[in-house]
Amino acid sequence: MMTVKRKIKVAGTIVLCFLFIVILGIVFQKNNERSSVKVIFIAKVLDNTNEFWSALVAGANMAAQEYGVELTVMGPKEETDIAGQNRMIDEAIAKKPDVIVLTPDSFKETTPYARKIKAAGIHLVLVDSVIDADFADSEVATNNFEAGAKLGNYMRLFTDKESQIAFVGNVQGTSTAIEREEGIRFGLKEYDAQVKEVVFCGSEFQTAYDLTMEILEEQPDITVIVGFNEYSAVGVARAVKDKGVGNRVAVFGIDSSIEQVKLLEEGIFKGLVIQNPFNMGYLGVEQAVKIADGKENIRKLDSGSTLVTKQDMYSKENQKLLFPFIGRQAVEEEIIVSK
Repeated sequence: MMTVKRKIKVAGTIVLCFLFIVILGIVFQKNNERSSVKVIFIAKVLDNTNEFWSALVAGANMAAQEYGVELTVMGPKEETDIAGQNRMIDEAIAKKPDVIVLTPDSFKETTPYARKIKAAGIHLVLVDSVIDADFADSEVATNNFEAGAKLGNYMRLFTDKESQIAFVGNVQGTSTAIEREEGIRFGLKEYDAQVKEVVFCGSEFQTAYDLTMEILEEQPDITVIVGFNEYSAVGVARAVKDKGVGNRVAVFGIDSSIEQVKLLEEGIFKGLVIQNPFNMGYLGVEQAVKIADGKENIRKLDSGSTLVTKQDMYSKENQKLLFPFIGRQAVEEEIIVSK
């Protein structure tokens, strides 16, 4: 028969065991709970008529869902609204997120506002474009010089010593415009001297169309034209098609909207360099989460680019790029990362 003293001792042991279990449960719960990472994504532009930006934002949203991120997406209505984007950066800083993911509208004019982000103790991830200073926690972008060089090298096949070349850029002063132009010129090699016109459309379809029409009318010797992004490339291709000069003017571009793919199939575009905007947006938010959690992240991440022509556009790999499945499968299959 158990004595009272013995019963008290056993009861005390049971209570201690119970308290130990409760404490372990609390500790386990605390260790496995992570407050939601707050990320503000500031795009160059929010434009649902542009497939590149729509895909990039879709990628960011997908990553936010998978990682349980509290994501806010902001952006001006026009890519040329640098002042508007800078005001949004100030607004975002005031909200004190863990990370700001930024696609800067200007290589130079965005820099002082990007510095404000870091000065406020907020992590910074740059996506798509960079600035003229190297202090971001991570950069996720196409290697734009390399993309331009791929296109310029292919353009050589349609160029000779008599060719006259025109560039229709996106937004003057952005890192994408600067690096793509440098890359294309590098790829053209000796034909670089035959670039007779360089204009910028401000990332507007109609402006690119109008500028191309002016070039075709005022400089009938132009035989090669390249557009630096979806806006400029589509505007160029529409103008060449409407003018009926697709048989003598070779058109090249960057990006891969449905309209661009159709124009490639028709033969208006001779070649396109394809980026991966969905992955760019996804990886930008993924890097933000890693940085906020104190995990190892990749400082400079190339999201990749591929040259596609009419001859190889039907290959399995290129079909994935031209018609990506927006979902986790795309992320798993198409991310181009060297880790």
